[in-house]
Amino acid sequence: MALHRRTLLSSLAAAGVLLAQAPLAQAQAAWPAAQPIKLVVPFAAGGTSDILARLIGERLGVALKQTVIVDNKAGAGGVLGADQVAKAAPDGYTILLGTIASHAINPAMRAKMPYDAIKDFAPVVLLGSIPNVLLVGANQPYKDVKELIAAAKAKPDQIQFASSGQGSSQHMSGELFKLMAGADLAHIPYKGSGPAIQDVIGHQVPSSFETVTVALPHIQSGKVRALAVTTATRFPGLPQVPTMQEAGVAGFEVASWQGLWTPAGTPAAIVTRLNQEVQKILVQPEVKAKLDTLGLAHKDNSPQQFADFNRAELAKWQRVAREGKVSLTD
Repeated sequence: MALHRRTLLSSLAAAGVLLAQAPLAQAQAAWPAAQPIKLVVPFAAGGTSDILARLIGERLGVALKQTVIVDNKAGAGGVLGADQVAKAAPDGYTILLGTIASHAINPAMRAKMPYDAIKDFAPVVLLGSIPNVLLVGANQPYKDVKELIAAAKAKPDQIQFASSGQGSSQHMSGELFKLMAGADLAHIPYKGSGPAIQDVIGHQVPSSFETVTVALPHIQSGKVRALAVTTATRFPGLPQVPTMQEAGVAGFEVASWQGLWTPAGTPAAIVTRLNQEVQKILVQPEVKAKLDTLGLAHKDNSPQQFADFNRAELAKWQRVAREGKVSLTD
C-alpha cells in the first residue's frame, strides 16, 4: 500500500512538472506568434545604435510576422539596457542591440558589473564594425601620426585628445594608442560626440578619436584633418587616409562594433532563426546603402563566431585596462 502511494505521488509530481513546462514549450513552439518582440537599445534615440535598431527592427518584424518594438534604455555606457536583457526571460521575446561598450569595454574596465558579458547572454550575430579616426583641428601643425607622436613624447601629458565619453570606443582608441605608440596624451571626455568634435573644430582641443560616421562631413569640409583610421583596412569613404598600422603603429586595430544578443538559455533554434533573418536583412540593397552611410561594415557570421569574437575583444580590453591602468566609474 505504501509503495503504491509513493508510486502515485511520484506520478502526480511528474505530471505536475510536465504541466508546468507545457506553457513554456508551447510558447517556444509558437515563437514568435505569442507576443511582440522587444529590441532593447542601451543608448538614447537618434544615435547610430538606435538608427540601426529601427532599420533592422522594422524588417525583422516583417520577416517574423510579429511586431518588433525598439525600447531605448540608456545609461552607464550601455550597461543599464544590457542588464535588463540579461535578466529577461530566455524566450526569444527580448533582444539586445549592444556594442563594444556594453560587452567588452565596460566589463573590462569596471570593478563591478551587474551582469557577466559572456555567461549571461546568448550571442546572435555581429552586425558590423565602424572605424574610428584620429583627427586634429585644421589649424594644428601635425600633418601625420608620426608628428603627433613625436610632439606627445616631447611634451608628455600636455597634448590632449577628446572623446565622446569615458569608456567609449573613441576613448579606448586613445588609450590603446597611448600604450602602443608611447604617446602620453591627456584624455578629455565629453558627453557625446557632438560637443567633442565641435571643440576640436573650435581649437579648444587639438585632437580627437571619433567614429567615421560623425567625423566624415567635418573631414570633407576641411574643418578637421584625418591622420589615420583605427581599423586594419582603409575606410572606403576616406581612401586617402592611412590605417594606424600604415601610419607606423604596428598591430593597432580598434572598431566600434555592434551586435545582437538574447538572454542566456534562449533556445538554439530561436537564436539560429534570428541570426539567419537578420543577415538576410543586412544584405538588402536599401539596408546596405544605409549601412554604408553609417560606415558599418558587415560580414556573415554565426552565433559561435560572434561568441568567439566577443571573448577576444573582452580579453583585449582587459589587457589595455591592466597595462594602461585604466578603470571606469559611474
